[in-house]
Amino acid sequence: MTLDSRNLPAGFGRLWTAQTVSSLGDGVTHAALPLLALTLTRDPMALAVVTAAGTLPWLLFGVLGGALVDRWDRRRTMWVTDAARAVLLAVPAAAAALDVLSIPLLAAVAFLLALGGLFFDTAATAYLPDLLGRDPAQLERANARLRGTQTAASGFAGPPAGSALLALGRSVPLLADAVSFALSALLVRSLPAMPRPAASARESLLRQARAGASYVFRDRLLLGLALRPAVGNIAFLAVETVLALFSRERLGIDTFGFGLLLTAEAAGGLLGAGIASFLGRRLGTGTALTCTAAIEGLAILGLASAPNAYVAGIALAVCGAGMGATMVLGPSLRQAIVPAHLMGRVASTSRMLAMCAAPFGAFLGGWLANTYDLRTPLYAAAGLLLTMTAVTATMTSNRRVEAALRNTHPEADPADQHPAKETVPR
Repeated sequence: MTLDSRNLPAGFGRLWTAQTVSSLGDGVTHAALPLLALTLTRDPMALAVVTAAGTLPWLLFGVLGGALVDRWDRRRTMWVTDAARAVLLAVPAAAAALDVLSIPLLAAVAFLLALGGLFFDTAATAYLPDLLGRDPAQLERANARLRGTQTAASGFAGPPAGSALLALGRSVPLLADAVSFALSALLVRSLPAMPRPAASARESLLRQARAGASYVFRDRLLLGLALRPAVGNIAFLAVETVLALFSRERLGIDTFGFGLLLTAEAAGGLLGAGIASFLGRRLGTGTALTCTAAIEGLAILGLASAPNAYVAGIALAVCGAGMGATMVLGPSLRQAIVPAHLMGRVASTSRMLAMCAAPFGAFLGGWLANTYDLRTPLYAAAGLLLTMTAVTATMTSNRRVEAALRNTHPEADPADQHPAKETVPR
């Protein structure tokens, strides 16, 4: 199927709207869930249980979830998952209204919501290239829109809305998120059906999961694309662990100022997502990915040496821009080159690597801050990011990207396969 790079199909509009509505609901719950937990306990370990429960599904079921998505109809997986999450949120909402809410219930809800997110996100990642005919330019434009609106909805609008709705009643933000999931399910249900992946249901699920993981580790380009977010998560979690304390003790920033710092990073992410396609066309996707990774490392280095809050805010905005562009270019390239029947497993394997790496970064940041100084985790994170950039530069070079695109789209015009030469009419 050949698609005009100037126009995305109508079905994408419904998918984009569904994910925007759902992301807004996610932002509401992201703020409300820990605040709800605080109304029940002040025990840090109990609060940590609720937070940790939301990360467990990717650690426990990431690759197996991808194998299941590769067996199932992806559109159905998405709308059934969101419908189930809408029903699920009615349980804690009722418990809050009846004053029987508890930490174990919140932890169970956080776990099941994240499990649903695993299936929805993996299915959406696998469905999008089918919807767009696996066209690289279309995928970059689509992912830029999805990433930008997701950042705006879940990062800017959702958390303040969650806090405001909580003031109206403990069940209100949960019901709002339930409505967002229900609307998303209805929109996804109206999307065009796509052929079911040609994966053999007779083969064992574990063997299919292993096949997806080995496909990533044996392909240097896909491995490079997976290593960057994995190593990046170690670095960014090391920074995030000490950022609030660093901001207060080294930069003299109060609580409101810290919120502005995070807003600067999110604003940079929006900018990065918006210019990702331009960078890919100008530099080539491989070179653009190397440049954005280097920008992230240099920005964290700037944050580590920042003498005041203004420099720190600029550094975080630049880092956010690099991250935003990376998170458009990397997934778009993966969606363009991975065979349809492996897409769910490859996507979930890459995501699982990133999720598994995150706790190491948190422990690293805390240990370095306790052993040395609050700036030490930031310098270590910058060094880790820059080292990762150098190691993966040849793995995701323009030459490898072009070769992968030629193998995937042998019938395409050679000029269209070179990301640096590709032109999109305005």
